[in-house]
Amino acid sequence: MLIHYLDSVGSTQSYLKKLLKDKSVTPPVAVVAHTQTDGQGSRGNSWSSGSGDLSVSFAIERKLLADDLALESASIYFAYIFKLTLEELGSQCWLKWPNDLYLENHKIGGVITSVVDGSLVCGIGLNLDKTDSGFTALDISISKEKLLESFFANLEICPKWKEIFRQYSLEFYKNRGFLTHNNSHKISLSNATLCDNGSIEVDGQRIFSLR
Repeated sequence: MLIHYLDSVGSTQSYLKKLLKDKSVTPPVAVVAHTQTDGQGSRGNSWSSGSGDLSVSFAIERKLLADDLALESASIYFAYIFKLTLEELGSQCWLKWPNDLYLENHKIGGVITSVVDGSLVCGIGLNLDKTDSGFTALDISISKEKLLESFFANLEICPKWKEIFRQYSLEFYKNRGFLTHNNSHKISLSNATLCDNGSIEVDGQRIFSLR
């Protein structure tokens, strides 16, 4: 994975998408920003980050990923591999459906995925250090470089979606008592059933992760 380091950018996701569309870079490739001023979060929200946080987006061709991975499962796939990487490094974080990284009841990061010209573009934001803003930070001390080295190494192994889903399904109970969003509506995860493609079923309605 070729990694480009930037001092500052509005959004690593938008920046990388533009590079891909302009044919300026070729996947697999990643962009890391020292600071991000207008990052893309869930449901159109922004995710700004300071110099102590991780702001990264990477692009990888679909054909280089597990052959049983469906596009609608991609965010959970990337997010869970990232969570496993953090766990290997000593963190107690967990993945809230479908793409939020939590420590106990506090969000510390998130993942967003889109498609550009046959490649999946995944953006990850993570609070690495405590700040005056009061946001909860990761529970281990790790450099961005070491974290990304470990994550991309795990991603390169290309684990099957079936195995990632099996592990995630064992931890899905942690979502009980939390909410998610379906368009503009808040949905309780207390009675949600996790389906084998990563979607959930709530009160007879199937909800997909589309980010």
